[in-house]
Amino acid sequence: MSNAITQRNGVFADGAFTRPPAGAELTCSILVVGGSTAAYTTTLTALRLNLDVCLVQPHRVVGGQFTAQALPASDDGDLLQAKAGLYTVDGEQFAISKAQKAFRDRQRELQPVGGKKVANPGGGWVSPLATTPVVAATAMNEALLPYLRDGRLTLIPFAEPVQVALEGGNGRSRVRGVICRDTQQGYTFTVRAKVTVEATDLGDLLEVGNIPSRVGQEARHETGEAILPEDARPQCQQSITFDVVVEHTARGKGVAIGKPNGFETEGWIGLKEFTSNFWTKAQPDKWQKWDFFSDFGIFRYRRLFRSHPHDKKVAPGDVAVLNWGTSSEPDRAFCCGNDYRPGRLVGVSREERQLHIQRARQRAQAYVHYLQTHGAADLKPRGDLTWTSDGIALEPYIREARRGIALTTIRHEDVAETFFPDQARARCFNDSVGIGQYHYLDLHGNDAKGHVSPRGKDVVARPFSLPLGALVPKDTDGLVLSAKSIGTTHITNAAYRMHPMEWAIGEASGFLAVFAVWTGLDPRVLATEEPHIRKIQGFMARNGMPIFWFNDIGHDDPDFEAIQVLAAAGVVRSDDPKSLSFKPYAPVNRAVVATALVNALKLPTTLPDQATGPTFSDVLPGKHWAYIPIETLYAHGMIAGVGKSRFAPDAPITREQLSFLVKRAMPEVYDKAFGRTPIDRQNLQRRELSRVMYEVLKGRLQL
Repeated sequence: MSNAITQRNGVFADGAFTRPPAGAELTCSILVVGGSTAAYTTTLTALRLNLDVCLVQPHRVVGGQFTAQALPASDDGDLLQAKAGLYTVDGEQFAISKAQKAFRDRQRELQPVGGKKVANPGGGWVSPLATTPVVAATAMNEALLPYLRDGRLTLIPFAEPVQVALEGGNGRSRVRGVICRDTQQGYTFTVRAKVTVEATDLGDLLEVGNIPSRVGQEARHETGEAILPEDARPQCQQSITFDVVVEHTARGKGVAIGKPNGFETEGWIGLKEFTSNFWTKAQPDKWQKWDFFSDFGIFRYRRLFRSHPHDKKVAPGDVAVLNWGTSSEPDRAFCCGNDYRPGRLVGVSREERQLHIQRARQRAQAYVHYLQTHGAADLKPRGDLTWTSDGIALEPYIREARRGIALTTIRHEDVAETFFPDQARARCFNDSVGIGQYHYLDLHGNDAKGHVSPRGKDVVARPFSLPLGALVPKDTDGLVLSAKSIGTTHITNAAYRMHPMEWAIGEASGFLAVFAVWTGLDPRVLATEEPHIRKIQGFMARNGMPIFWFNDIGHDDPDFEAIQVLAAAGVVRSDDPKSLSFKPYAPVNRAVVATALVNALKLPTTLPDQATGPTFSDVLPGKHWAYIPIETLYAHGMIAGVGKSRFAPDAPITREQLSFLVKRAMPEVYDKAFGRTPIDRQNLQRRELSRVMYEVLKGRLQL
């Protein structure tokens, strides 16, 4: 069977799938439940680390929002789009992992424009990288094929979790496996695993397992977010959207999608709900209207395929995905595309969920019907690109899930610009296992009353990080949280849900699950003990995954691992908190080295006796930021100083001088620390400091 495993049109042949019979029990090292983008990247990460994985998902197509949800138009932050310049590298070298960059490059290769590989095959004006869902699926499938062929991947489609096999007591439980239902045949089967990953798009594993979780907009006392009201409002969730892939045809060659039942009789699919125009404000009191097929109209907003090299003009043969929420059109609120705002999918019965899914699909059909009867008749649904008959996606685009109550909850105060004035980054979590950036907290609220709507600096998001603790539920062992069920809040999920970040979340979940299998330790232990945290961070960075924001250190930098881990650990970061630059070749002064050494060794603070006063006349309390670490090093006998002598904290330090400090502080790592750094009287560079201090840190932790 292994040699017969192939793919066509972005879907694996039947030989790739496992369909367990009724009552069957399967075992594996890692069980990933869900069809999300993060489910895919969790699975791929674990497979590449030579573990066997069982992936249980609702469809034949892997990939979530890139594929089954028909949105392979990536929502990239500005930093990911950055081009090389002074002290920088291309955004794809520092803002995402090496594996995600490879996926993006493969999409470009599979969909050339004019016979050439281009940065953005689709050429849309909002998404800097877009291809068709079939191209995205093909690129994803190619990476899985070797593991399907050698049997390490068990891929089970058309299945959903219905019960979690739990054991334990005293307030803690352990996941041993998941009982799943075949959605086509109705029977159940069980998959048991050493570690289970919750990667469903709606957090369903948490619900069926009665695992502590939150739904919708929380109460202030639950998250500590000052912007929230005192009462929880679970009905306040983000809207869903059924995306539609359509082609711009030659004049008169459009294919009608048809009018759905309820069109114009149901308020949410009536004529007043839609528009074919996009509006921008040219001036404070003047609006600019863009027609549907214009350069900055709705069609080119998320164009997926262009029939000619010109990136702006729309022409017959071009293909776009309609994913359109509210418009800025004057005097019209809460219109104008295929976002579905009535109701919600999380925290309701399965019957109510299915009702809203059906209605959301009808709205998508109604929107295309409206367009085809209001000036855009030359549209043809491309069901061949969505694995459906009408070009409407297999499943809705999901923006929000049930979220697990994790060891760490990422709050509004950890992300929004309001709380980081004059800083380049949001909160830098010490246990970071990923980074992400989207310029604002993109909340598409449903029509429930009581939504909190951040404004101004409250809605702007600084470049953020992903704490390992957000992947670990507080009271449940054997389980890793992923996708949109991690420890975010209703507000912060709005930034963490984007394509590049969900990919990164899946990779981090995969590494955590793999380490849990390798060590036999629970994810909770790995996420709470520093030696394990640093080991995971180092292994991730070694595999090309950024965990700290720097815009001038790429995956291929020989010191990438050391610089990334030391920055996450708070040992060596930017010399200016207003900058994302690390400046690897810049010189280092004595105060920076003293601080780094104290942080790497975690030395207890020791200050001079008040009677004797400060040791150094040029390093005084309240006068120099490095007073405490410099005095600490002196007290521990690592630097010389007599009476009121000078330390010269802002003077450059040489490689030789650093070698003296390391030899005194930790002689057992001395040789390894300077294995790639000459011991001479040249000024020490920042990259060299990280390289040396990394060995000191590992020596302290006995890694």
